[in-house]
Amino acid sequence: MPKILITEPIPDDVIDYLKNFASVTVGDKGTYQSEEALIRDIPEYDGLLCMLSTPVSETVLKAGQNLKVIANFAVGYDNIDVEAAHDLGIKVANTPDVLTEACGDYAMGLLLALSRKFKEAEQYLRDGKFAGWEPLGFLGMELRDRTLGIIGMGRIGQAFADRARAFGMKIIYHNRTRVDEETEQELKAEFIADHKELAQRADVLSLNCPLTEETHHLVNKELLDSMPEHALLINISRGAVIDEAALAQALHQNQIAGAALDVFEEEPKVHPDLLTAPNTLLLPHIASATHRTRKDIGMLAAEAITSVLEGKADSEIPNLISR
Repeated sequence: MPKILITEPIPDDVIDYLKNFASVTVGDKGTYQSEEALIRDIPEYDGLLCMLSTPVSETVLKAGQNLKVIANFAVGYDNIDVEAAHDLGIKVANTPDVLTEACGDYAMGLLLALSRKFKEAEQYLRDGKFAGWEPLGFLGMELRDRTLGIIGMGRIGQAFADRARAFGMKIIYHNRTRVDEETEQELKAEFIADHKELAQRADVLSLNCPLTEETHHLVNKELLDSMPEHALLINISRGAVIDEAALAQALHQNQIAGAALDVFEEEPKVHPDLLTAPNTLLLPHIASATHRTRKDIGMLAAEAITSVLEGKADSEIPNLISR
């Protein structure tokens, strides 16, 4: 019987599905966030279902003597050395598509909370300061006729754009490749070839791009300096797309009006200057956190693992990552 390691608890339905096929071990939260723990345990397993916090390095992969497949419980997979896996004959899969709607909703929720100062207003009330309606209390940005600039117009970027249009926002975007004309027309979206120009024009800048060499610290001091003072920044992509020290400085100096972040460069650590920054909404990587979506993510990863271990052709395996 194959053996599968799930690096931390996931929805029970997914675990039960895998138990019909294999011997399954579920690690405790945090156990497999170090290479050492993986190197110690991985040799006995045929399949690995892991998290973005699981460091699946070349060293870990070489220790996986029986390892045939890795499925990430996420769309991203920058925690996995994919090239090394392919060189060792190990299949790698991720879980796109199923997160799109939940993340689109979440991005819109972040924008509403940030633009209308929900966090600060609630804290004001909880602190016992609310003494009645105030004509100048917690004035925020109205979204109608504002411009949303999206960096990364994939499925999630498009889902956010669709929701923002319903609030009367104008959409501009930057992407490695321009999306098709039909999608642009549906979203009434304008393509901007230079991401710096996009940042200068946007009232709200949303990061929805993958983490690559090109996007690492894409939002740096230079870009932040070019943004309008009233601009808001939203990130539900990867933490390292932002130079967090530069962002914290910009927020403390009121160079931009606010930021809502769901991801951080050194999760679970958060840059200390962000923790004290004004007009900042910081949340613990929960963009896909709905019952439906987390189950769907798990099932997609599980189906990739069982397909590989059953010896199916690559064309029959969900969401394999190619070189």
